[in-house]
Amino acid sequence: MANLEIIKFPDERLKIVSSEVSLNKENEVKLQAFIDDLIETMYNAPGGIGISAPQVGVHKRIIVVDARYHKKTTVSHGLVVLINPIIIYSEGAVVVREGCMSIPDYTGNVERSYKLIVKGFDREFKEIEIETEGMEAVVFQHEIDHLNGILFVDRIKNPSTDLFLRKKYL
Repeated sequence: MANLEIIKFPDERLKIVSSEVSLNKENEVKLQAFIDDLIETMYNAPGGIGISAPQVGVHKRIIVVDARYHKKTTVSHGLVVLINPIIIYSEGAVVVREGCMSIPDYTGNVERSYKLIVKGFDREFKEIEIETEGMEAVVFQHEIDHLNGILFVDRIKNPSTDLFLRKKYL
């Protein structure tokens, strides 16, 4: 396994929309090794509770989420790998202070859906559906945004009041 380099803002590669992953046996070994590296990179990064493939320069629709260690998490499905994820339902609204490994020096207030159902494929290529809420739902939305070339700073309504220098990692 390898700890991958995380791309930092304002690198333009963070704005590229990722393509779907072809789920076939031909690329499974390479894909599994990449997923292992992505997981290791997330766990080794300060405050890492989610990561997407584009954050390490791979523009494929793969995310990893593990929000169970965040102090505001009330619902957690543990370590989740989602390939080709899509949000199929969202409800409610919550404003959350978000950070990002690709923008390490800032946090910002972002409005997100409170409840979420997300669908995709796990690392064994089985289709799964996850219903979640709160912080874990926020992390799924944040990581799926990365797949679409959207950063949390793009969602901040008023940078002068809602963007902050990071004081510490949680």
